[in-house]
Amino acid sequence: MAGARVSPSTARNRAPILAVLREWLPQAGLVLEIAAGAGEHAVFNAAALPGLIWQPTDPDAVALASIAAWRDEAGLPNVLAPLRLDAAEPDGWPVVRADAILNINMIHISPWAAARGLMAGAGRVLPAGGMLVLYGPFLERDVETAHSNLAFDASLRARNPEWGIRRLDDVVALAAAHGFELVGRVAMPANNLIVVFRKA
Repeated sequence: MAGARVSPSTARNRAPILAVLREWLPQAGLVLEIAAGAGEHAVFNAAALPGLIWQPTDPDAVALASIAAWRDEAGLPNVLAPLRLDAAEPDGWPVVRADAILNINMIHISPWAAARGLMAGAGRVLPAGGMLVLYGPFLERDVETAHSNLAFDASLRARNPEWGIRRLDDVVALAAAHGFELVGRVAMPANNLIVVFRKA
């Protein structure tokens, strides 16, 4: 497909991610996917969860073109046209309400300002009881960090000093400051986690 990007890691992790989403996402409503990247997760999840409307977003024009290509190829009625959204600029989000938010592999490959914006924006657009689901690697207190994650963290910081695997305690504290409580932690393949927050 012209403009469509493919990520080998998506093919490996999309089924385990979907299994967790089935447990934590609502049966119906709008899921706002922030930093949807190539768009492969959006069409895969929307196809498996037809009761949900999927709104993919990304700040990058190339990513938005890829999402649109995947959406056109899939032809799913519950995938909306992608929107430009920069997590670090919550005052400019083009979505004012969602029932759940999904964010895959973003907060470690972006400045901490993106995580702050994500929490601020989520606190504004989600209703009480709304779910915020994050996927990626985290550093955990009293849990030994895998050597692969330590190497990955070093490579991220070498590329950009503002990037890096985040401490889960810091993410939980940031979420709490915006009205969210941690309600789920699921170990995933390749030393990743899904962490689930609920808006109080």
